[in-house]
Amino acid sequence: MLDSWRWYGDLDKITLGEIAQTGASGIVTSLHDIPYGEVWSRDVIAARVEQVQQAGFVWNVVESLPIHEKIKRGDGELTQLFDNYRQSMRNLAAQGVYTICYNFMPLLDWTRTDLAEPVKTGGSCLRFESRKMAAFEIYLLDREAAMDDYSSEVCQQAKVWFDHSTTADRDLLLQSIMAGLPGAYDRFDIEGLKQALIPYQGIDRDALRANYRRFLEEIIPTAEEHGMRFCVHPDDPPRDILGLPRIVSNADDIDWILSAVPSVANGLTLCTGSLGANPANDLPALAARFAEKIHFAHLRNVRKDEDGSFEEAAHLEGDTDMVVVVAELLKEEARRRDVGREDHSIPWRPDHGHELLNDVYSGTHPGYPLIGRLRGMAELRGVIRALSQANR
Repeated sequence: MLDSWRWYGDLDKITLGEIAQTGASGIVTSLHDIPYGEVWSRDVIAARVEQVQQAGFVWNVVESLPIHEKIKRGDGELTQLFDNYRQSMRNLAAQGVYTICYNFMPLLDWTRTDLAEPVKTGGSCLRFESRKMAAFEIYLLDREAAMDDYSSEVCQQAKVWFDHSTTADRDLLLQSIMAGLPGAYDRFDIEGLKQALIPYQGIDRDALRANYRRFLEEIIPTAEEHGMRFCVHPDDPPRDILGLPRIVSNADDIDWILSAVPSVANGLTLCTGSLGANPANDLPALAARFAEKIHFAHLRNVRKDEDGSFEEAAHLEGDTDMVVVVAELLKEEARRRDVGREDHSIPWRPDHGHELLNDVYSGTHPGYPLIGRLRGMAELRGVIRALSQANR
């Protein structure tokens, strides 16, 4: 397995020199300053490749090549947007970058209500609190239909939270929910978010699936032509929010995606944290079932509550047996080697970490501290090494 590290380029407080000290060999990055829908030019890609290589790494995964919201909505004439996306793919392949992680989440990326939830042993973590999300949807967005999306108990708790919240509490909640859009150009206030939701009215699960299928049909042939690997990132959280359907949340969703356009290029990013937040998901079973289509892995853990809330756990703690998941990935790597695949190694990165020690002063992107992720990488690297030795 190829250990990698997510880096936000010039937006990142963590330098490539610091990342080198983690022992990672691959860099997972994107061109965050290019607006969605525009072409990534070969010159700009080449400059990033050179920057990464000069620091001693390989740019092994793009995370991500964003999909314009108009494509997700199937909104208007999309020929130019698809042409631009395909050209960016060709330009990446021309510079030796072949794996693209992407998501098809409407409007928002990963969503949390708390960015610094205290951890009992010290430090802090990201948390999704159902009552706060319900309060945000029902009372701040004035979305009455949201009451149907949460249990009566959670709705009651949401009312209590809202009634006792201050303006500062509500502002912080909005900032936390918006924090999952690193590099994106849209940062919404309440009114802006209400307006951004309007174009999605009438787009249900079936309509979003139809738009997703069209995206795959437009893109996967180009990926095949250039030997690229596309790997969808699951929804985070794996449930509908803001009245928007989420369609990459469980085994049935993944099976539909991989079957919609059957191709080795049409694959999965196995995110054990995103999928792990859904109580119905058995992560070792998912890893085994979809092993052949796993092109990239995000390894992290979560601890779930009965009301749908969850928080980031330490990488080897939480509800997912990470050792068994890693064992399934190593088994798949061995199978690929046995059949002669050159791209048998599965790139992985330690996803989201606790803020530990000096992380609190670093000002890094939420969920992406240096020390917390380094702890996760060290623990997971130990698991990988131990299992690899045992299988020799």
